[in-house]
Amino acid sequence: MVQGAMFPEPKTVIGPLDEKRLQALQQQWFTRAGQQPSKSQQTKIIADELDRDMLFQRALALELHLTDKIVYQQLIRDMRFLGIAKGETENELFKRALAMRLHLGDELVKRRLIQEMEQRLLLANPAVMPSKAEVLAEFNANKGKFTLPSRYSIEHIFFSVEREAAANAVIATIEQQQIDAESAKRFSSPFMSGYKFHQQTPDQLVRLFGVEFVSTLIKARPVAGQQIGPIRSTFGLHYVWIKAIDLGRDAQFEEVELQVRRDLEAKARTQALQNAISALRTEYEVVL
Repeated sequence: MVQGAMFPEPKTVIGPLDEKRLQALQQQWFTRAGQQPSKSQQTKIIADELDRDMLFQRALALELHLTDKIVYQQLIRDMRFLGIAKGETENELFKRALAMRLHLGDELVKRRLIQEMEQRLLLANPAVMPSKAEVLAEFNANKGKFTLPSRYSIEHIFFSVEREAAANAVIATIEQQQIDAESAKRFSSPFMSGYKFHQQTPDQLVRLFGVEFVSTLIKARPVAGQQIGPIRSTFGLHYVWIKAIDLGRDAQFEEVELQVRRDLEAKARTQALQNAISALRTEYEVVL
């Protein structure tokens, strides 16, 4: 006991990262951000990566890789890909993969075990969920961020690329004869998403028609009862009937309470996890 107190077991060393991994992390940052990380950003990138290594090492120490089904299947796939273990059972392949230490170099295995460790840390150190009063306070402090988007109810007919030349003549006929949207569908090319759209936000319309269509529609400042077109989309041309528009407005608390609560809960879980990781870090010697 005295010897253990005087000469404690050395802590497991995490880091430093080798030059190859540093370069890979810098390239990942550059790919996402379009520029090289600043000095402070570089420091955080390294610290985050070392935390991942630490969580991975703890997962291995707890032998989580021996019981996780996803790790099991991934290592079997690795063995079959290598083509060096034919005629063996899955259990035999798994044991050989462990003996070959394949689990130490497989990125999917590493991500899975880190995820398992994070879940364990959160179970042992659960986040404190916000009360309704805290959710309301967050809403009141950031009212300008909570707005409801405009919503458009529209009908349309579609002219595929091959029929674009006929669009103006067809539109002229529709307007001269005051043909309604339902009757005008006989002039339309097939459109997979349909012809009627109710209470769609601009983002939803973008997913249906593309950015150019929505930009043109909004710039036209349409009003209910108006007909607009032709408008170009990702797919071709459209003639549009504006059925109704609900303009965007500031949200009431009841309308966004769930969203605000979810955001606060996510922040609480993130903070709880960071606190747990910080506590775990004291058990290791982390070398930047």
